[in-house]
Amino acid sequence: MTESEPEDGSDYALPELCGALTRGSARCSAVVPDSSSITADPELDGKRLIVGCSRQHLAELAEQYKHRPFVDAELWQGKIARAMQQHPEGVSPEDLANETGLNLQQIEAGVTWRTIDFQHWHQQFRKKHGPDAEK
Repeated sequence: MTESEPEDGSDYALPELCGALTRGSARCSAVVPDSSSITADPELDGKRLIVGCSRQHLAELAEQYKHRPFVDAELWQGKIARAMQQHPEGVSPEDLANETGLNLQQIEAGVTWRTIDFQHWHQQFRKKHGPDAEK
């Protein structure tokens, strides 16, 4: 598990922290756009707090995020996943739209993103671990 992954297994984003930080050390922080960042507070979705041990290191961390594309459908699928966790019995499309603040077209795009992302993961996993994996 990386420091940006929550320990409870949820999909909520945590700050990206510098591994060099120790108790009492100086910290620099910034908020960067990140469509994979879903938080407990929907107002903060799509924003990631990054923390560096110096201004230079913070700039290096921020530079990494500049090269990561912000994909609206990725953000939407995260909002959908968070809402679905609250409704394991299911939820109507209209209630899902109200809860997430998304319209039905955005929900469809988010679900499509998740499906494509899963298919990509499955293909990669099968190549590395499936019956035809290279040994």
